[in-house]
Amino acid sequence: MTGEYRVRLEIFEGPIDLLLYLIRKNHFEIFDIPISTITEQYLQYLDLMKNLNLDIAGEFLKMAASLMEIKSKTLLPVEEEKSEETADPRSELVQRLLEYQRFKDAAERLSEKSQLGWHTFTRKGAPAGSEPSEEVIEVSIFELLDAFKKILEKFPSEMVQEISRDKITVAQKIDEVVEKLKNSDRLRFMDLFQDAGQLQEIIATFLALLELIRLKLLKVVQLEEFGTIWLYSTEKIKGADIVKEGALNGSQ
Repeated sequence: MTGEYRVRLEIFEGPIDLLLYLIRKNHFEIFDIPISTITEQYLQYLDLMKNLNLDIAGEFLKMAASLMEIKSKTLLPVEEEKSEETADPRSELVQRLLEYQRFKDAAERLSEKSQLGWHTFTRKGAPAGSEPSEEVIEVSIFELLDAFKKILEKFPSEMVQEISRDKITVAQKIDEVVEKLKNSDRLRFMDLFQDAGQLQEIIATFLALLELIRLKLLKVVQLEEFGTIWLYSTEKIKGADIVKEGALNGSQ
C-alpha cells in the first residue's frame, strides 16, 4: 500500500532494547520474567514491524527463536528431586539483559553532555529566565510502535477495509509532516493521524515519521515516561524539497 517503501530498523534499537521496553512497560521484575507473556508480546511487535515493511535485522528473529526455546523449556515437567539443581532456563537471558542495560546506561552517561542541547526545551512564549525549561525523554522506536498500535485499534474497522484508488505515498506524507512542523513549535504524535480517512494513509504517515527520524530531521520526545509523545523539528528542516530528496535516496 505504500509502494514497498522500506525504513531500515537497524538505525533504531535492537531486540534487547525491545525486551527491556516490554519489561518496563509491564512493570515486570527482570529476575522473574513471565516468559510466556514476554514472548507473546515480542512476537506481536515483530508481526507489526513486518506488516509495516520495516527492515528487521536478523537479531530480532534470532531472539524470537531464543524466546520460544526458553518458553518451551519452562513448560517441560521437572522431576521434584532435580528441581533445585535444575538451572532456570531464563537465567542466561536475564544476564544478557542486565549486561546490556549496564552498557547502555554507561553509554548514555557519556553522551549526556553532547545531548544536553536537545534534552531541554524552553516553553513556548516564555520570556528568557521566567519559565523553567522542559526536561524530555527521547522516545524509542518501540514506544512509537506501541502508540501506532493504539491508533490502529481506534481506527473504524469499516475504514480499514476501504481501498482507495488514489495512491498515498510516503513522500507526500513527509512533505505534509514538514509543513505542519513549520507552522508549529511541536506536534502531538496522535494529531498526525486525526484527519486520516484510510488505513493506507495511516501507514504512510507513520513510515514518513520514521524516515524523518532516520534523517535526523525530527526529535520525538516525552515529558515523562510513557507520557504524551511530542514531535519537534530540528534545525535541519529547511523545506520539503530537501526532505524529499534525502528521504527518497536509497529508502524505497
